Amino acid sequence: MFGIARRLRENGLLGINARNAVFMLPNNPRRLYPLVDDKLRTKTLAINFGIKVPTLYGVVEFPSQVKGVHDMVAQYEDFVVKPAQGSGGEGIIVVLGRAGDQYRLADGSLMDHRDMEFHLNNLLSGIYSLGGQPDKTLIEYRVLFDPVFEKVAYQGIPDIRIIVYFGVPVMAMVRLPTRMSKGKANLHQGAIGAGIDIVSGRTLTAVWRNAIVAEHPDTGNPVSGIQVPHWDTLLDISARSWELTGLAYQGIDIVLDRDQGPMILELNARPGLAIQIANRCGLRHRLESVDENQAALTEVTDRIAFAKQHFAALPLSG
Repeated sequence: MFGIARRLRENGLLGINARNAVFMLPNNPRRLYPLVDDKLRTKTLAINFGIKVPTLYGVVEFPSQVKGVHDMVAQYEDFVVKPAQGSGGEGIIVVLGRAGDQYRLADGSLMDHRDMEFHLNNLLSGIYSLGGQPDKTLIEYRVLFDPVFEKVAYQGIPDIRIIVYFGVPVMAMVRLPTRMSKGKANLHQGAIGAGIDIVSGRTLTAVWRNAIVAEHPDTGNPVSGIQVPHWDTLLDISARSWELTGLAYQGIDIVLDRDQGPMILELNARPGLAIQIANRCGLRHRLESVDENQAALTEVTDRIAFAKQHFAALPLSG
């Protein structure tokens, strides 16, 4: 038991307690959490900072506005409905089209107007929000994923999660939807997380349900060796997220739209740690390296160069 714990520490594996006590809580002022916990505020911040986000079609804040949603989306064939303060992909509905007066959802089912209104009222009540507080609902553009992921994603939209520490991109992965995750890019719901080499932007091995896998369980295609498009742009966006929010330790989720390129989907002040399994590498040594060199990493270009110099993927043995 003690031998295992020692090896984990030597490999730099970061646990939740250390993440919170050493890196997150001392460097992330609580007053800044609402900037990332509320997707509407995050979207506004990104737009003002010149970073692309999925276009907002409308916001529903009160039950009296629910019935008007059908008119709000009448001009859009497809769209996404999501809670402003939701987490883990819960409560999100992806509409792909119409079947008469019903909405055709990403999982192939149909939802009529009455069921849509019922769901919207649930969102407003806070059933999917952090802390169960009353929430807002966002209606926004449905991202059309880059074809590079077509053979390793099931129905939904893959996203790229990058852990950033004091503006330095320290670790990255792409989250790939599966049948089990019902097309959502959330690991705890059954999506795959494939590590990404910080230097090249190419995918590494992957984690699925805490096990290392080489292929997508639904498509059977390899998940490693895929070149993520616009990689330098993604690193630039992630390196600027520190100035965007003031949070030193955060996760940034970016989607690659087929037509519009990289967009910020959301930011997270409490990103999970399964990214270490996907990369077969611990976070702790990388974070400590940033701490030791932080004084010299004042510019975005310096922070990206530091990440590429120090955080290249190592060859795997066995």
